[in-house]
Amino acid sequence: MKAYVFPGQGAQFVGMGKDLYDRFPKAKDLFLKADDILKFKITDVMFEGTDEDLRQTKVTQPAIFLHSVILAMMLDDFRPDMVAGHSLGEFSALVANRVLTFEDGLRLVSKRAMAMQKACDANPGTMAAIINLEDEKIKSICESIDEVVVPANFNSPGQVVISGTIEGVRIACEKMKEAGAKRALPLNVGGAFHSPLMEPAREELAKAINKTKFSNGICPVYQNVTGQAVNDPEIIKCNLIKQLTSPVCWTQIMENMTAAGVNEVVEVGPGTVLQGLFKRTCNNVELSSAAIS
Repeated sequence: MKAYVFPGQGAQFVGMGKDLYDRFPKAKDLFLKADDILKFKITDVMFEGTDEDLRQTKVTQPAIFLHSVILAMMLDDFRPDMVAGHSLGEFSALVANRVLTFEDGLRLVSKRAMAMQKACDANPGTMAAIINLEDEKIKSICESIDEVVVPANFNSPGQVVISGTIEGVRIACEKMKEAGAKRALPLNVGGAFHSPLMEPAREELAKAINKTKFSNGICPVYQNVTGQAVNDPEIIKCNLIKQLTSPVCWTQIMENMTAAGVNEVVEVGPGTVLQGLFKRTCNNVELSSAAIS
């Protein structure tokens, strides 16, 4: 069985998508349509901008989405048995899986990026990666701190990202190291993603999601909030609304996919981060990046 997985924020690079734009008229049309929908030339930033330009939240999330989704659309053999996406990548997965249209997916991703930026400005926060400490210990330490700090990404066994106020994350990192974590690394991010500090963004995005049509997909999607396979469009919608303030259960997604029989995983979009997480977590799974010959 074959799973297609879609990366989240952080995988972007200057030049992403340019080969698709140059080679395929359909891809070019979609990129130009994205310029119209977003009301700025995201293609200029993606293809010729600076790293700093590409790191702007209003650019990063739509850029990764566009690269991933358009690449999936250009694949001749895109026949997934299941799909999943990490954080932002869940929107890419839903469009590739035909739960959302390209246009609606892009509008939601743009709304998500803007809402998250506003929440970050209103409630400053940060994140940190905790290496080699048990999930339950990480949860317990976060709960013991009198600040907002929570597990945000369960990326793989031994790699969990925490998220919260700047002071909360600082205290948590000290306590994690005292508890035996091999490393507690502050991340260079703009805010406390997948934490309660994103509640204003969740409320704003929920309004947009509730106005958007969700259809039956071509296969199950394994969702971040539960780690479980979902087919029902209404449940998909509810889980997507919860995603901004809930942890990404990526470890559970990988384990549940392999338990369901997946033996081939294709990463669609920039980078190879998700392949690395599968390699550390699941044995006997063939890993590759989506490519067009």
